[in-house]
Amino acid sequence: MNAATMRAVQAVRAGASFAVTRLPVPEPGPGAVRIKVHACGVCGGENLARLGLLGVKLPRVPGHEIAGTVDAAGPGVTVWKPGDRVGVGWHGGSCFVCDSCRAGDFVNCADRRIVGLHYDGGYAEYVVAPQDALARIPAALSFEEAGPLMCAGVTTFSALRHCGARPGDTVAVQGIGGLGHLAVQFADRMGFRTVAVNRGRDKEPIARQLGADEYIDSTEDKSPGEVLGRLGGAAAVISTVGSSPAQADLVQGLSPNGRLVVIATDHEPLALGPELLVLGRRVVAGWYSGHAKDSEETMAFAALKGIRPMVETRPLEDAEAAFRDMGSARFRTVLTL
Repeated sequence: MNAATMRAVQAVRAGASFAVTRLPVPEPGPGAVRIKVHACGVCGGENLARLGLLGVKLPRVPGHEIAGTVDAAGPGVTVWKPGDRVGVGWHGGSCFVCDSCRAGDFVNCADRRIVGLHYDGGYAEYVVAPQDALARIPAALSFEEAGPLMCAGVTTFSALRHCGARPGDTVAVQGIGGLGHLAVQFADRMGFRTVAVNRGRDKEPIARQLGADEYIDSTEDKSPGEVLGRLGGAAAVISTVGSSPAQADLVQGLSPNGRLVVIATDHEPLALGPELLVLGRRVVAGWYSGHAKDSEETMAFAALKGIRPMVETRPLEDAEAAFRDMGSARFRTVLTL
């Protein structure tokens, strides 16, 4: 029996602020691994635990952009050993027996587990996760860099490589924030003509520095979608901003057979004229996170091509303030331990 305790931050009751506390150091059971957390990114997904949504059982330790080292392995663990540099993201394990898992579609597992929701996450000195949820971190990435790649990174990277565009095609990234600043880098390194779409001109210099070839200020024109169309149209638009009206407008900026890929939502319907879809065979699709192998490939690509998240670091005890200030960060906040 382990009597040691650890620092941790919890969502204690729905709607309340995060609370700093001490908890027993968890023990890894069969097929599970204990990770010593070195860094954990701060993400809007923590709102699920904070607001008590999707049946989460409170109190719960949030955090799903985890980077650290293997500290201990439970019985039956076959691929991880103490000292391995590993990350854990949003997708926290699969059942392996549902129809989706049997088809190899682990992200759509009928009984998928979400880190920081179905079990305690990375706002703590240690976290226990199933061995299938771990991704190997390349030596070229620091823990602070790896953390955001476990969620913001894998989501944008996977959406781009499944968007249907080919090298040389035009791909637009809507929103230059925590997700978008990574999407621009991935799109540029994948060989796309990259168009950044954002409100105002203040982020144009950083967007171009990160790899954008063109920039559209959505406040200067009534329809950024029309501007995108005048640029020749996009084979794909990756929408990282939850704004249904803005997403619907961008559909008209798609070239024939183009695809709008939504990875952020304001939970409102998209108001689209069906002729935009029928004439030109345009597609509106969504993309959801990625499993551990996707995360591993995201980090390997980032290490290979020099892609890095821009991060601000804060100590674990600042988790509440970091979450509240998330919208003002340039561009991801990472808690360090």
